[in-house]
Amino acid sequence: MTLVDLALGPRPDEPGPPINGPAAYPADVQSRLAADAATIVGKYPQPRSALLPLLHLVQAEDGYVSTAGIRFCAAQLDLTDAEVSAVATFYSMYRRTPTGTYLVGVCTNTLCAVMGGDTILATLEHHLGITAGQTTADGALTLEHLECNAACDYAPVIMVNWQFYDNQTPTTATTLTDTLRTPTPQHPTRGTPLPTFTTTCRVLAGLPTDLGEGTGPGAATLAGLRIAAEHDMQAPADTGPAAAPSSSADAPEPEAVDSVRDEPAPAPSATVPAEPGTAETDPSTTGD
Repeated sequence: MTLVDLALGPRPDEPGPPINGPAAYPADVQSRLAADAATIVGKYPQPRSALLPLLHLVQAEDGYVSTAGIRFCAAQLDLTDAEVSAVATFYSMYRRTPTGTYLVGVCTNTLCAVMGGDTILATLEHHLGITAGQTTADGALTLEHLECNAACDYAPVIMVNWQFYDNQTPTTATTLTDTLRTPTPQHPTRGTPLPTFTTTCRVLAGLPTDLGEGTGPGAATLAGLRIAAEHDMQAPADTGPAAAPSSSADAPEPEAVDSVRDEPAPAPSATVPAEPGTAETDPSTTGD
């Protein structure tokens, strides 16, 4: 086991042994990924700016960020394994253990919890026979405990491969996961037809992928805009930066600026440290 393996050990919600996969990709995989990596890196003025999409690329290959993936990214960007590992272990979207075809995330943050998110998570753990962070035996589903999906207007929300399923209940959640094991998984509430986890990662890597026609935000998300339009409400006008002086009379003369610039700074006034319990004394005002 290497230091990279230890650094890429599972998060608390990803039980299991540290990653100890192959140290490098086979030559054919290396060549194929290098072609994709060149496309990605070419989009950035500084090559190391491509690290995040490259991590999605290797995650699309393995279903998680493996040791081989870390070393591939490091070699492409002339970074150390430790530098790449530091980034991969910081962001929760980079998985550290093998992930199922569908990553099912249940939000239990404040509003989703109030609306039943904790009950949905407990129901799915019982229904799937796993706990958050684990993958079903058939490799189809990985269950994840999420904090916030930024979709509070549709709470409680489940995300599958980061696609939204809004206004969920324990019953609709179990039905959803059942469809994920069929050839026709349930369509997200909004967004494109549901891709697999690895396909999603290729999209996040910035590689061309045809996901089909998608849908935009729903009525709850746009409610504020609708109310603003009905009441003719607008944001305050941008007044721009403060106006420049209108005439040269408002600005200092060049000579004055130069004279101030060239004038030596006054010497600091001397003071005598005060005795404990007394005020500080100016020697210029005291007699002998």
